[in-house]
Amino acid sequence: MNKVVKLEDLKPLLKDGMTMMIGGFLANGTPERLIDLLIDMRVKDLTIIANDTSFPDRGIGRLVVAGLVKKVITSHIGTNPETGRLMNEGKLEVELVPQGTLVERIRAYGAGLGGILTPTGVGTVVEEGKEKITVNRKEYLLELPLGADVALLKGSIVDEFGNIYYKGTTRNFNPLMALAAQTVIVEAEEIVKVGELKPEDVMTPGVLVDYIVKGGEDSDK
Repeated sequence: MNKVVKLEDLKPLLKDGMTMMIGGFLANGTPERLIDLLIDMRVKDLTIIANDTSFPDRGIGRLVVAGLVKKVITSHIGTNPETGRLMNEGKLEVELVPQGTLVERIRAYGAGLGGILTPTGVGTVVEEGKEKITVNRKEYLLELPLGADVALLKGSIVDEFGNIYYKGTTRNFNPLMALAAQTVIVEAEEIVKVGELKPEDVMTPGVLVDYIVKGGEDSDK
């Protein structure tokens, strides 16, 4: 099954008000061409789940600057002054989540769990509004799973079925997000035939991927 499509074929799938997971770490491993598409389409009122909001001119930061994001669920906004400005002006909702907790909440959704217990944030502002559970005389916060309508990923080498290899640190959040969204779209630096990827190099199995588009080697620089 060949899942490679043209960028234009994705337009009906991307709608206002969606919750989207976007892979990357400070734009490293972020699908810039898919972000270009969102900006060109002016898809708005988005809730973005991602490690960070990158920089104003790169990655997710470009969506923030374009005014297309309603809410971000993220671990870090310090590299994008525009995120902070919009938050302080009440124009952007920001839910800050400790990085490890963010990863585990995404993983929990993919695994079908009802949540995770973590001591991170107990006794701080992080615990506000959350249920606390005591296990073996130790307090934990119950953190709920995070899922999305769509996950936008970046792969280094992707075969036509969607098996993905990530080079170096571009792996970051991408594999977990593939497990936690209803629709998974991957932007591939290089597309190869099925069988050309060694089984031990497959980091995300193609069964999780719905669509593939061609990107470029410099699309996350």
